[in-house]
Order: sequence, then C-alpha cells, then structure tokens
Amino acid sequence: MATDIKDTAHTVEAAAVMRLLPARPRLLALGEPTHGEDTLLDLRNELFRQLVEQEGYRTIAIESDCMMGLVVDDYVTSGTGTLDEVMKRGFSHGFGASAANRELVRWMRAYNDGRPASERLRFAGFDGPLEITGAASPRQALTALHSYLAARVDTDLLPCTAETLDRLLGADDRWTNPAAMMDPARSVGQSAEAKELRLLADDLVALLDAQTPQLITATSRDDWDRARMYGRTTTGLLRYHFWMADTSPSRMTWLVSLRGQMMADNLLAVAERGPALVHAHNGHLQRDKSTMRMGDLPLEWWSAGALVSAHLGEEYAFLATALGTIRHQGVDTPPPNTVEGLLYALPEDRYVVDAPRLAAALGDTRPAPRVSPYYGYSPLDPAHLAGNDGIVFIKDVPQS
Repeated sequence: MATDIKDTAHTVEAAAVMRLLPARPRLLALGEPTHGEDTLLDLRNELFRQLVEQEGYRTIAIESDCMMGLVVDDYVTSGTGTLDEVMKRGFSHGFGASAANRELVRWMRAYNDGRPASERLRFAGFDGPLEITGAASPRQALTALHSYLAARVDTDLLPCTAETLDRLLGADDRWTNPAAMMDPARSVGQSAEAKELRLLADDLVALLDAQTPQLITATSRDDWDRARMYGRTTTGLLRYHFWMADTSPSRMTWLVSLRGQMMADNLLAVAERGPALVHAHNGHLQRDKSTMRMGDLPLEWWSAGALVSAHLGEEYAFLATALGTIRHQGVDTPPPNTVEGLLYALPEDRYVVDAPRLAAALGDTRPAPRVSPYYGYSPLDPAHLAGNDGIVFIKDVPQS
C-alpha cells in the first residue's frame, strides 16, 4: 500500500495541480488547516504565481473582509495608496500583519505595472465584514450603495434619502457591540429601525438590478460590480444582525450559515469576471457539510465551498492543505494510522497528492481521525478525503 500512496504524490507546482483536474476550473481553491503560519502562505504565493503565469488566472481572492479588500484591489490595479497603508487598512482578521500577505500584495502590484487593464491581476476579499466577536455596522456598504444610485438614477425612484438611512442606522457602536454575540438582547438587529433598513436595502438592491443597462453605460462594469457587492454586503449584514438578536435554538446555525452564504455569493461574483484563485481555511472551502461544537451545541451547515461547488460543478476545484507538525504549537509527529501519518512517512518535505487516487489506494483501510492538541489547527477529516480534488502536504511547519 505504501507504494500506491507514493504514486499519488508529486512535486508542488502548477503543472502537477492541473494534472489532477479535467480542465482549468473557473475557481481553484487552496485551503489551509490553520491560520497565522507564513510557511503555508509562502507556498500559496509561489503556487499562485505559477498558476497566474502559466494558466491565466487573473483574480486572487482570500478570506478577508470584502469591503476592506477594495483598498488592496485599488492598490494592485492602479497603485492607489502605499503598501504600508494597504496592509493596515486592506485586511481583516489581523492578516495584514503577515509578511507573506505583504509579499503577495507587493508581487501583484509589480506584476501589474505597465500591463494593460485586461491583463492585470485583481484582488478580492470574499469574507463578509464579520469577526468572531460580531459584525460590522451596515453603514459603509449601505451608504455607498445609496450614493452610487443617487448619482445616477431619477430621485423619484429612490426609496429613501441619505438622511433617512443615517437616522435609522444611528450610532455605529450600537451595531458593533461585542456583547451581542453572547447576549441577543444586546443586539439591535431586530429593532424597528433595523427591520425598516432591511426593507429599504432590499428596494435599493432591486433598483440596482432594474437599472443595470443604464448604470453600466453611465459608469463601467467594474463600478457596477462594486455596487452589487455593496448590495450583497448590506443585505447580508442586516440579515446577520437580525439573527444575532434571535433567541431560538437555531440562532448559531443561522449565523455560521449566513457567513458561508456571504462568502459563497462573493466567490460566485468573482467567478463571473474570469478565472480566480481562492485561499481560505479548509473548512470554508470543503465540499462536504461542515460541523462544529460550541460548548454543548452541535452545529451543521454548508460552507462557502459546498455552496459554490453546487453552483459551478467541475468549474470549482478544491485542494486542502494538510501538515505533519507545528511543533511550536504542540502539534507533533502524526500517528501513523492517520492520513497525515501516512503522508508523513513519505520522503519528500512537501508535495501535492491526488486525493481520489489516495482514497482508492487506501481501499477498505479507514484512517483514524487525527486529534489536535491545538485548537487553532484542524486536521483532515478522513471521511472527506475523496471529496477533495487534491491535498497539498507540508511535512513540518517551522515557527514564522
């Protein structure tokens, strides 16, 4: 069996990845099992560089706030701002502090320098404006959508004025109160003002759709795409805040499901404009149903990858990253009866594995699930092995 497993492994490079797939997918996603390790991001950068140069991918989307990602996109496409400013203002979840993310942005800007617009790389954040402690105020996205429409359609068609939105939104700290994540009573998501905002946001998005031909002609498809993102973000945030204020047993399932849906909608919009590379946690990109426990509460939901795969079929491909050790986080050599342990026994330090062939090579031998001593690391689920198009394996992750 060891020989069969070795035959499924190849050097990590674009050509090896593409050999796993029937054709170039519109969205090619690379996951990671833990955040904050630049070794994983350095490998991502090199693989994505090859895929851009050899396979014609033109957008790189990562698990970061979609609104903040506009700052990065403006920089890499037109040089707006400075690299220091972009790393500070263009990423959520603390990802702007990563040296590997900084290098990715620097390289994208250098790649675009002197190229015509049709050949430039684009950047996208595809997460909602969400953190584990709560959600952003809908103000930025909602007022941007209203401003875009107010400048370009008849005033009589607008369902409200900017002043009405400002009054209904109130102070932003009402929306961002971190106590609301644990105490629904602290959320404003089901207040009378929030409910009215949901209706107005729905009308504004409907108006955007109804005026599409005029708006694209008056501005550009890129501006219209950005306005659509404002609309998705506005309605998604207002829906998320509504469920933050809910007290039913399904509250947390709704919240994790809504985040997955917001991610998926952003990825599908990215896919509309051409082939894109995607990077996020494995759990956001997998095709199988996601599960977790929050205290005594079991949760199940469909992640962004599962939703996108349902829409795109073979136009979506997913490579999970697996690893052997993160010794500085207490993750030592994997047990030999786990997937990671079987791959760790191979001589190479890093390689890409044909996951369906590996599953076939294992046959009836069912690897044991690996147990992680570190809450920030999620091992591969052996039950989901065949659902991946490939696995990128890194034997040892040194401290960054």
